[in-house]
Amino acid sequence: MNAESPNGSPTRHRPWAEPWKIKVVEPIRMTSRAAREVAIREAGYNTFLLRSEDVYIDLLTDSGTNAMSDSQWAAMMMGDEAYAGSRNFYHLEKTIRDHYGYRFVVPTHQGRGAENILAKIMIKPGDVVPGNMYFTTTRAHQEMAGATFADVVVREAHDPTLELPFKGNVDLDALSALIARVGANRIPYISLAATVNMAGGQPVSMANARDVHELATRHGIKVMLDATRAVENAYFIQQRESGYATKTVAEILREFCSYTDGCTMSGKKDALVNIGGWLALNDEQRYEEASNLVVLYEGLHTYGGMAGRDMEAMARGIVESVADDHIRARVGQVEYLGRKLIEAAVPVVRPIGGHAVYLDAKAFYPHLDQEQFPAQALAAHLYEDSGVRAMERGIVSAGRDKETGKNYRPALELVRLTIPRRVYTQAHMDVTAESVIEVYGKRLTARGLKLVHEPRYLRFFQARFEPL
Repeated sequence: MNAESPNGSPTRHRPWAEPWKIKVVEPIRMTSRAAREVAIREAGYNTFLLRSEDVYIDLLTDSGTNAMSDSQWAAMMMGDEAYAGSRNFYHLEKTIRDHYGYRFVVPTHQGRGAENILAKIMIKPGDVVPGNMYFTTTRAHQEMAGATFADVVVREAHDPTLELPFKGNVDLDALSALIARVGANRIPYISLAATVNMAGGQPVSMANARDVHELATRHGIKVMLDATRAVENAYFIQQRESGYATKTVAEILREFCSYTDGCTMSGKKDALVNIGGWLALNDEQRYEEASNLVVLYEGLHTYGGMAGRDMEAMARGIVESVADDHIRARVGQVEYLGRKLIEAAVPVVRPIGGHAVYLDAKAFYPHLDQEQFPAQALAAHLYEDSGVRAMERGIVSAGRDKETGKNYRPALELVRLTIPRRVYTQAHMDVTAESVIEVYGKRLTARGLKLVHEPRYLRFFQARFEPL
């Protein structure tokens, strides 16, 4: 940040620091390379199947891995664990209405519970759901409900080297062409993700969200937001989009959500808790359907799979999440790691996203065909080197075409270094960067993998591999 003189002019640059101090610590340990090689082999070269105790720095995901504040931990002692009508639900409901702006709230155990209910109340077999790049669980629920996903993200999102501020935007021409081709009656809603995970955590501009909503409204189509990291998206709008530099992240978030008709939310990300989520809607009839279904799949409509203490912690986490100091530090730590890798000429998705740094596995291992799972191999090699656990976001995550049985071959073959909120220090980022640089230096000797066990659904979670 810049210090200011008494007349308001900038004086000198000061070091950046986290807007929190550490009160409780959890010991972690570095194992030997020999032990890590055994561990990854026993895990079938899938970092999801590693034991947490064998991991040194865990960058697998930012989902449910956040550190809660003292206020949130205090809130855990104020849980109203009544089966029906918990006061914590009403506090959570009001907080979501205040900060996201939606009329009705259905709590769920996590984000995919909300995705499941949304798909069931809005999709019929034969529908087409356009979105700005797929996300794994979102697309899975859409397909299981009988829909086909159609990618309408801007073409630039598929190029990891392009430095553009809003690579998560919807391609309005592609969306219009899709509506004309399949008919608005076959499109139950547009699935708008902010930020776009599979593109490297890339944001959507306010102008684009406004234009998407206007186009959808003209055709009688709803816009449903994946709000998992919408606070991070709001921060990028504040930093990059004209007219928003003087607005707070909270103000920007509320406006952004106003261009959508509802959202699914994994509270395990932006909302700074370890479990929980919600489905929010503006349509009362859809809300009635959702609150009926939540009883079957999650729990009563006033707890939806969460304990009262979890709802209270989430309500407080939402308030903390939109504080400008918090989100500046959160995204700043991701940028810090990204800059170190860029300075070392390591190929990463650019610009750096909000929740993770994405390594470009195709550029890492150009000698490996995509069917040799280069991103999966890279994640395993990184763990072997240092105990840093990352995750694959490429051909394994993309899955198979259900008609042909062939692997989808996405343009992006990535390894995600996902930074949990308020968990690691800059020193941990330095260790991570050093390990990535070390692995990059040995890239030409790397071998690929072959798939030896493939689950039916979301194979990246439980698949097993062997070295070629």
